[in-house]
Parts: sequence; structure tokens; C-alpha cells
Amino acid sequence: MLKRLAVYASFVRFSHSVFALPFALAGALLASRHVAVTWTKVGWILVAMVSARSAAMGFNRLADARLDALNPRTAARELPRGAMSRREATAFVVMASAVFVYAAYRLNPLCFALSPVALAIVFWYSLAKRYTTWTQLFLGLAMAVAPVGGWLAVGGRGGWEPWLLALAIGTWVGGFDVLYACQDLDFDRAHGLRSIPVRFGVPASLAISRLMHVIAVTCFVGLAFAAPLGAVYLVGVAIVAALLVYEQSLVRADDLSQLKRAFDLNGYVGILYLLVLVASLYGPWQR
Repeated sequence: MLKRLAVYASFVRFSHSVFALPFALAGALLASRHVAVTWTKVGWILVAMVSARSAAMGFNRLADARLDALNPRTAARELPRGAMSRREATAFVVMASAVFVYAAYRLNPLCFALSPVALAIVFWYSLAKRYTTWTQLFLGLAMAVAPVGGWLAVGGRGGWEPWLLALAIGTWVGGFDVLYACQDLDFDRAHGLRSIPVRFGVPASLAISRLMHVIAVTCFVGLAFAAPLGAVYLVGVAIVAALLVYEQSLVRADDLSQLKRAFDLNGYVGILYLLVLVASLYGPWQR
């Protein structure tokens, strides 16, 4: 039983929930200054985020199963190596999607009405590389749904906060996905797939990634004035910016050997940002 659960967790890269989940909670936290937030709401936000991300990742694995089997980097994934059947994976995606829609229903009517749109956005990323150069931007869009969803889930209305945070998340995620896609440049070209690195090459893609991260940090800073948030928040953003600078320094056009190390740094960004936001909103200096 535990071994099978481990297969499912690996199938959807459950540990990568740290990319989106903190920002859904951040959206809810920002809205909590205007509306009351209950632990029940927080619980359903967690269910919604984990199930939506699991459905999206499962759909990605199904859509890419044939390509994953051909790519040495991904050939050991669960579907190509036979650790999970397509029927099993399909059932998982359907179940995770149903859980997400139900969680949205429990949150409020607006979230329920928008739940099919959210699923369409997160599923589209898996198909985008067959049709458009801007694949990585669509992953950014899929992740940008998180803070807006968290804001709406607790009844937030109006304001620039969720949109600034969404743009920050979208450009941050898109930026690191551009880096990550550089390692598959030759494979993608050989199989007719599209991406920013395929279109522009590695050196230009690194520049695009860095520009996106500059935009992300700018939006994080802008949120400090739109919310408004205090000096503690800005110190936290400075630390996030330093992490992104370090991440970018690990990757060079002539040396992609540190890509995984650079990618893994992003796991700290979301957690750090959430902790900083909590401290900014509820720390003793706010009393």
C-alpha cells in the first residue's frame, strides 16, 4: 500500500506542490485583511490546490507519455517504465479533477463557476508545446491562478494585490521553466516541439528568463505599496531576489550542468515568501 502511494506521489511530483501552494495561501492572507478567513476555508483551499495540481501533473504525464519514453531524461517516469497503466493514470486525473471541483464548490459559488476554467488553463500547458513557442508562459499562467484563486476563495474582491502577485508568480515560474527547458533543446527540435529555447536558442533564452525574474521581483516590490506592506516584507523580497540572482548565476549558455540545482532553489522561494508575508501581516511589529 505504502509503495503504491509512493508511486502516485512520484507520478505527480507531490513535493513540487511547494511551488504553487504557498501563493494560494498568500492570496488568501492578503484578502484576510478585508474579510474573515476560517480554518475551514483554509482547509478547502489546500484540498483545491493539491487536487488541481495533481490533476494537471497527471494530465501532463498522460499527454507526454510517448515523448517521455523517447527522451532519456524522462524515460524512467511511471508511465514509460510501466509502473502505472494509462487507465490508472486517467482514473487518477478524473478523480483529482472531481475533488478540485468539489473543493471549489465548498469554497463559494464563484470558485465553483470558475473551476472548469482553472482546469482548462492548467491542462493547456501540457499541450502548448505542440502549438506555440510560448509554452513556458503558459506554465506561468497556470501557476498565476493560485494567488487569484486563494484571494477569491475567501471572498476577496477588487484591489491590485492578487493581480500583482499573480504576475509575480507567473513570471517567476515562467522564468525558471525557460531555464529548465534549455536542457531539452535538442530533443524538442528533433521531435517538432516548440518552446522559447527552441525558438530563440539558449543564450537569448537565458536573457528572457532573467528579464522575467526582474519583472517578478518588481511585482513583489510593487505589492508592498499596493497592499501596503512594511519593511519586513521588503527585506524578505530582497532575500527572494538574492535567491533568484544565485539561481541565474548557476546557469550559463555554455554550461547547463547546474540546471537541477538551480531548479531546486525555487522550492525555497514559495515557502520563504509565505513566511515573510505572515510575518509582515501578523508579526509583533504590526501591533
